Amino acid sequence: MANKLQPFFSEVQQLVDEKFDSCFEQAGIPQKLKDSMLYSLKAGGKRLRPILVCASYFAYAKDVNKVISTAAALEMLHTYSLIHDDLPAMDDDDYRRGKLTNHKMFDEATAILAGDALLTNSFGLIANDGQLTAEEKVEILGLLSLCSGPAGMVAGQFLDMEAEDKKSTLQQLEQIHSLKTGELIRFAVYAGAYLGNANETQLTYLNKFAYQLGLLFQVQDDILDVVGDAGKLGKSVGSDEGNLKSTYPKLLGIDGAIAKKRNLRSICQGAIEKSRCRSVIFAAFGRLFQPA
Repeated sequence: MANKLQPFFSEVQQLVDEKFDSCFEQAGIPQKLKDSMLYSLKAGGKRLRPILVCASYFAYAKDVNKVISTAAALEMLHTYSLIHDDLPAMDDDDYRRGKLTNHKMFDEATAILAGDALLTNSFGLIANDGQLTAEEKVEILGLLSLCSGPAGMVAGQFLDMEAEDKKSTLQQLEQIHSLKTGELIRFAVYAGAYLGNANETQLTYLNKFAYQLGLLFQVQDDILDVVGDAGKLGKSVGSDEGNLKSTYPKLLGIDGAIAKKRNLRSICQGAIEKSRCRSVIFAAFGRLFQPA
């Protein structure tokens, strides 16, 4: 299914990249700041979150152009979080997606400001989207603020840092990742379906799907940090171990983590079927659902 939908995924990636180009045509952005923002935005990400926004929308409606600004805004916000996560005060990483991290390519102050600019610009992109009604803008902006803010992604990053050098329980680990990774995935699924006019029952099942998908995404990432190929991943492996972080393989063992991944995959499949959603959403993250 994923191969059959590759043209759809490629179209979304192209539309999102074109939206980025148009965003940075505005006057007044200092050149170095613009270069820093675009460096991380175009550093080779797969656009998984924008694809999920569009896939979720496409399950219930036709013209994905309605959600391209929302999808691009989500990728901007996600990219800001990566820039800041890589900073010396946080994960202190040298490489991201096979390239130097933003603060290594430019400097720490520029990286911080590039992240700030991407964050604020993401909300402006939605607020100025002529495809959305005023009611839709309020709903989407409120949800994005909730999912990315101090009770969402930022909370997850804070708890992740607090947990360094400590042994977390499985429950604590899932709380961290449901916030740090899962909240933006939940936004992607909900926003696309909401703008596609999914009903309340469908949105309920999609929320369950998105929550489990966020955990699945992180379990997969933790597994790859142990057994992955740094060349293919575009980042160093073993960094979680080096940062003394609790991970699923550390708590469950590698076999237990793989079993956890399979269980989450099954739950995701059940929720997506109950949502009566086209399989395009499931295919969007197909690489995560392959048997380990």
